[in-house]
Amino acid sequence: MFKGRAQCIVVRNEKILMVKHREDGIEHYCIPGGGIEAGETPEQAAVRELNEECRVIGKIAKKLGEYHDPYEYDRIFYTYQLDIGGQEPALGCDPEFAEKDAVLVGIEWLALNEMSERDRAFLWSAGIFAIKEFAEELQSYGDDISYPKKAVTL
Repeated sequence: MFKGRAQCIVVRNEKILMVKHREDGIEHYCIPGGGIEAGETPEQAAVRELNEECRVIGKIAKKLGEYHDPYEYDRIFYTYQLDIGGQEPALGCDPEFAEKDAVLVGIEWLALNEMSERDRAFLWSAGIFAIKEFAEELQSYGDDISYPKKAVTL
């Protein structure tokens, strides 16, 4: 039995399909994904989650990576690149939440330069480097140091 999260990266025209979440009034983007159900493989869960959240049927292109949840070490995050062909995604739902408590509020195709620093960091950890076009983009970043500034308290 697998314990963890299965998630997927769908790419079209150098943009990534992202799901907008709203929790406690705060919005953020993440790739489609969710918990692995009993009897499911991570691959099956990734395909199911994409269908639930974005209303498209995906086909596994390749595994991008897996890593341990930093907060629950026995949970593993599995990431796959999925191909959806010419299908057009539409906002689905998260069946774990009642409609009135919906956390999914939008879907968008976003380029890396259209995302927050935090959302990009999660993509790199998920394995986006294993996709050639993004690996090539990373190689072009240069050597400048950039790091989000923290608020200074006195």
